[in-house]
Parts: sequence; C-alpha cells; structure tokens
Amino acid sequence: MRICRSLIAASLAVLPLMLWGDAHAAGPLMAGPLVAGATDTAALAARLRGADLKRGFDPDHGYLVERHHPGVDGTRITRMAHTYKGVRVFQSESVLVTNDIGKIVSESASDRRAGLGYGAASAKMGGRFSSFSVQPAIPPQAALNAAATALAPRAMDVIKPSAELIVYPHVASVRTAAAVNKTDGELNAIDLEERVTGYELAYLVRTRMVAAGSRPVYYDSIVSATDGRLLKQWNALQTVIGSGNSQYNGTVPLSTTLSNGVYSMRDPLRGTGGTFGAMAITNADHGRTAGAVYTNATNTWGDGQQYIEGGSTTNANGQTAAVNAMWGLMNTYDMLKNTLGWQSLDGNNTATYIAAHVNTAYDNAYYDDTCRCMFIGDGSFFTNLGSIDVIGHEMSHGVTAATSNLTYFGESGGLNESSSDIGGEVTEAYARAGGTGTTIPSSGNDWLIGAEISRTGTPLRWMYKPSKDGLSPDAWRSGLGNLDVHYSSGPNNRMFYFLARGSESSTSSERYSPYLTRMPRAMTGIGTDKAFRIWFRANTTKFTASTNYVDARAKMLLAAQELYGVASREATAVQRAYAAINVGTDVDEAGGGGGLSISSQPASVTAAPGVIADFSVTVGGGVAPYRYQWMRNGADIAGATGPTYSVVARSRHNGAGYSVRVSDSAATPSSVTSATARLTVTGSNVTERVVNGSFEAGSYGWSGTTSAIGSAAGQAAYDGVRFAWLGGNGYGSRESLSQAVSIPASATAADLSFALHVDTAEFDSPNYPYDKLTVTVKDAAGQLLGTLASFSNLSRASGYQVHAYSLLAYKGQTVTLTFDMREDVSLQTSFVIDKVSVRTQ
Repeated sequence: MRICRSLIAASLAVLPLMLWGDAHAAGPLMAGPLVAGATDTAALAARLRGADLKRGFDPDHGYLVERHHPGVDGTRITRMAHTYKGVRVFQSESVLVTNDIGKIVSESASDRRAGLGYGAASAKMGGRFSSFSVQPAIPPQAALNAAATALAPRAMDVIKPSAELIVYPHVASVRTAAAVNKTDGELNAIDLEERVTGYELAYLVRTRMVAAGSRPVYYDSIVSATDGRLLKQWNALQTVIGSGNSQYNGTVPLSTTLSNGVYSMRDPLRGTGGTFGAMAITNADHGRTAGAVYTNATNTWGDGQQYIEGGSTTNANGQTAAVNAMWGLMNTYDMLKNTLGWQSLDGNNTATYIAAHVNTAYDNAYYDDTCRCMFIGDGSFFTNLGSIDVIGHEMSHGVTAATSNLTYFGESGGLNESSSDIGGEVTEAYARAGGTGTTIPSSGNDWLIGAEISRTGTPLRWMYKPSKDGLSPDAWRSGLGNLDVHYSSGPNNRMFYFLARGSESSTSSERYSPYLTRMPRAMTGIGTDKAFRIWFRANTTKFTASTNYVDARAKMLLAAQELYGVASREATAVQRAYAAINVGTDVDEAGGGGGLSISSQPASVTAAPGVIADFSVTVGGGVAPYRYQWMRNGADIAGATGPTYSVVARSRHNGAGYSVRVSDSAATPSSVTSATARLTVTGSNVTERVVNGSFEAGSYGWSGTTSAIGSAAGQAAYDGVRFAWLGGNGYGSRESLSQAVSIPASATAADLSFALHVDTAEFDSPNYPYDKLTVTVKDAAGQLLGTLASFSNLSRASGYQVHAYSLLAYKGQTVTLTFDMREDVSLQTSFVIDKVSVRTQ
C-alpha cells in the first residue's frame, strides 16, 4: 500500500482588504506629509501577530517594518515584511493604511508563509516545514561570490554588494479547477493561481557593478544558503531601453540657484536634503558616476541641439542635455505634487538628481536604486534621452521603489515597467498643458513611449497597441511572466489606455479588443486624471512586491471603489479595461443595452462519424444585416459566414471548439463573439483499442510496474476510482506501464489520448527537469519507434490535463505504448495517469 506522496501546495493567499468607512467622494485627493512617529509600528505589528495566532501561525512568525510613506487625506502607509524566526520571507508582506489617529483604514497582503512552522496553518503543506532551520550552511561571502561569478567576474563594484538571508518560497503557477480542461489559448489570467510549493533558506544578493566600457551590471540574485546554487537572477537596472535628443520643448523656464555670482542647476523650490541638498542635474562627463552639479556664468542654458559626440559637455551644446533633464524633473515633480499631493519620489520630498552625459554615446537611461537617482545617456542609435516622457518614466521607477517595490521580474516586473510608462505619459500630458493645475488633462500626450528620442520616428512602445513593436503582447497569456519586463508591460499599458480613453468596436481598429464581449462593444474611458488616480492609489496603498496581473486587477478595482464608489462607472471601467486584456470577465456598462448581443449561443453537439453536426447562433440589437465568421479552435473557417455552420463529423474533429464572431452594419460596426461549443464524435465505426484504459479492472491488460495501479489518499481519479500513480517516491526510482495495441492497416484515424496530473516538490527555479515521464511507441521486439511526449516536474498542474497524439503513422502494426517514469534522488514528482484510450476509425 502506498502512502500519500502528493505535494499539497499551499495557496498563495492574497488577503482581502478590510475596509472601514465609506468610499471617498470623487475629486482630487491629496497626499499629506508623513508625521514622524505618528504611526505606532510596534502596536500595528502586535495587532497583526495577534491575528496571526488566530489564523494558525505559530509565535516564530513576526513582522519587520520596511518603509513608511504618506497616503491621501492624512493617511499613512506602513509596509511590513513577514518574518519567520526573524528572517524575512521573500515577497511576503502586509500593507497597512492608517488614519491620523493610528486606526487601520485598510489592509492588503501577499502572504507566502503558509506551511512554515508548527502552527495549524502549516498543515496546508503537510507539516513538511515545521522544523525549518534558518541557520545557513554557507557564509554570505560565498553567496556574493556565486552571484558575481555568474554575472561578470571581472566587473568592478559601484557600491559594496550585499547578501541578505531570506526564506525563499518556491512558487508555481497552476490552473484552477475550472480551467483544467482549457487549452492554453482559452486561458484567462484568472484561470491560473500562484501556489507556494516549498521553502529554501537563501541569500538575496544585490550586486551593482560596471563591466568593460562602463556598462552597468545591476542584478539581484537568489542564492541557496545550503549549497550556493543560483536559484533565481534578474536584471535590476530599471531602464527604458533607449535615449533621447535635445529639441523637444523649445525655450523653457528653469529653476536654478545663484550663489557667489555662479548659477547652478540646483532647484531651490522642489525637494530637500538628498545628495546635493536639492533637486539637481549633474554632469557625468562620459563617466559612470554622477559628477558635479552643472554650473554656468549666466542663467541661459543650452543651444537646443543634439549633443555633438566628442564635444564639450559644459558648453552650450553640452548643457542642452541638462536642460532636458531639469525640465523633465520639474514637470514630473509638479505633476505629482499638484494633482496628488505626492512630493518627490518617496512622497516625503527627499531631493533626487539626474546625471546627464553618462558613459559615451550611451543608448540608454536608467533609474539607480542605490542612489535613488537617474542616469541619462547621449545616445548613438537614438538621440539624447531627455524627452519628457522618458524622464517621467525614470522618476516613476523611483515612486514604485519607494512604495510597492514591484519585483523587477515576472509579471510584477512587467507591472513595474508599465507603471513607469504610465507615469511618463501622464507627465507628458501635464507638461504639454502648461505644467500647472490640480488635474491631468486627457490630451497632449501621444501614448507613445520614446517617439521623440527616435532618429526614425519609431517609438519604443505603443500603449494603445503594444504588439506593434513585434514583441509585446496586447493581452495577458500563459507564460507572460517569462518575457522581458519591457514586453510583459504591454498588456497593462493597453489596459491603462482603455481605462483613460476607451476602446473602439471596429475589428480593424488598433484600439479594438476581442475580449470585450458585453455592451457597449466599445468600452467608455473615464479620462486620464481618474485613471491615474486609481492606478496611483493601487500602486502606493495596495500592491505588494509580488503583485501580478490578477492581483493588480483586484486591487485596482478596490482602489476605484474607494475613490468613486462600489457601483461607480469608474469601477465598471476598471473591470472592462482589464477584461480587454484577458484578465477577468467583461461586464456591461450602465446604459449599454440595445447594442449588438447574442440571444442564443451555439450548443455543443455529439455526433457519430459521417453525421452532419450543425452549430447555430441568434443575435439581436445593433444594426442589421449581420456578418458572421465561424471559427474552429479560434481560427477562421473559410466560407463559414452564415448564422449556421454545418460540418461532417470526423474522428479528427472530436473535442474541437466552434464559435462565431458577429458584426453589425452600423457606421461604426459593433462586434461580439459567441461562447465556444464542443463537438464530440462517437459511433460504431470507432473502435477502442486499449484494454482497461481507466484501470478500473486493476492491472488487467497492463504490464510493468502494475503496483502503481489502484487508488490512494492524496490523489483523485480522472475517471472512475482507480488510476496509475508513477513516481512520487522522493528518491531515485524508475517505473513504467505498457500495453500492446493493434492499429488496423485500413485505419483512417488512430488517436491516443490520456489524462495526466503532475504535482511535484521539486524547485521551481532553476527550470530544470529533474523528474521525467516519457510516452513512447515500440515494436514487438522492444525497439523504439518514436517518442510521443515528454513531461517533467516543470509540467506541474493543479488537476488533470488531457493530451492527444496521432498513431496513424503506425497503422498495420501492433505496437507497445509505454509510460516510462524516472525520478531523481530527492524531492518527489508524481505522474498520475488515467483514461488511456486509443480510438481508431
């Protein structure tokens, strides 16, 4: 009898916000200064610990205050890291909003602690980590060496590297129960959830170095504190991948300082303290350090021309890069302060600076978290990076770093980069309208990132249609977090554009979304000012370091409800804007009735081979006549352009999904897509070739490791009560199951299908297939004819996935199907197989 070996993954819980009080009235909301000592962090931590004990966490769990910043209406935000035995749990934190008397207004959390310790909560992971040790086996220096060696062994440190001991949760993205049988193309972001699968003691190593040619090498790394393995590594340099020119704004006023007859680019009106005592622009003079603050004998700066490579960085031509930077800095500061009451990057009015002329002909700009400052290159492929949207972008990285600190990889990294694109476009709109006022205009910006810095006029990114760059997706898709953050930002950029400006219903428009299926077909925007207020509130008071697209949608909706009301059009717009990028479901707008809609959806059909299967749709509203386009598995079917589509059922069509896209004849056509109907093909001329494919008769018909067949706690059957459980041992092992099947020479179709569930305790990073299952076809002599599929610990899923493969290439033969599992020396992976079928026709 087998013991339960499946990994019971602990859910990555995003705690619901607990709200006190009514939603604020619509209108500008301003952040207030943080009063030192006004928030009793010890009392807050004590309240959270008390709640933890009730939730089943043992006393080894605690809290560490990471940072404070102001909120709106006199509120203050406290971000508290979760700790275990005094060690921070990576990306696990609580965000508390308190009022002026210290009462908690709201709480947002990303909790990755479940499973640690001996409390009742650890039962979610079977108590496997009840005695988790926080004593490292290797010293910090060994972790530093491992990270540096993997990056650039000969690079020089800009600042001293650091190694923080952390508890690193291994996190897997798994399907929800409702999405088990969906294809990847049918997945919505809400169909996946993140689950903690295990813990490892590790070091978070921060290295800030320069390599040959003064190239910045800024990375964060997760290094195992047990054996020095590199678990995760990501680029921490927050850039826009570009540079800029110097003819963006014409003649502009600058705020400078006069001292002893010399003018300097220190702004006495914005920011205090910091490295230079005020907001400042410095001259890196082609180096990698900030250099000195710009000075001039007169208060007239620059010549308005692109920097001439090799020339002086202090003459009029060289000063223009500094003019660009100062103008961008002033407008970004003023936009945040005048519209939101937010001062500087951290909200506490701490001065920052921008270093111009960094490196030589440098085609980049970046935010540096070590100095909370920005560096701007002169460019070669591009022009000088000082355009208003680029400066706003980089300064917005500083705001995110001071608040949510979205980790710069995966989906959170894409949201971090998108937040900066949003900040850049909002700053551009504000500056183009004169740089004054308490609201952000809905015009003036181009919704293009870096168009001005391009020598060809081609921008770096299109917010309304991200895919125009050839790399960024327009909507969320499975695997989005594996893209570079400058591309995974695309869907959220599009969300913000739709939220501010709305979408269009014409399928030929670049502002059309096929995911908006409710009424009206074109969603209505709420204006840039309201869209930015919602985004800023969510980012500063609700997002955590691990926030992904699903979490962002939920917290954006809460922010809209707090600002404008639960049933407000602004809250509806948030739902629609995220639905437009395949995150969550679409909803109707108030007053949206009367538009084109589907009154009768196509129904699923079961038919024998050779029988005609009909799919029909009924529509109403809009403007007749209607135009139809039927699709099979999302692809257009040529000639299928009527309200009914008929197909002769064939074995190869079994399980296919049919839907239809309908458009009306309005001057601005509306379009709607139906639900998907399934075709199931059955019939007497279809023959099942596998014996006992659901294992309900035990080992009958099967050979090999037949002890794997049965039922056991910890796994469920896909069909009936029995299944075949290969692996799950947690030590070096090999198991297999085989059965011979005959494929008639006359077969016109021969399809293998089986249901497979994979769960694992293996690490999610690095992405290495430690444990494997292969599905092969062999001849009567045992010689390999072909490998149909290969699965591993990387194939983990929350439930069964159905896989299908054609065996028609083996017709006229008797072949042996083999499921062969190999497990390495540690950490189990379970491959659970059920409902094996070979159907021939």
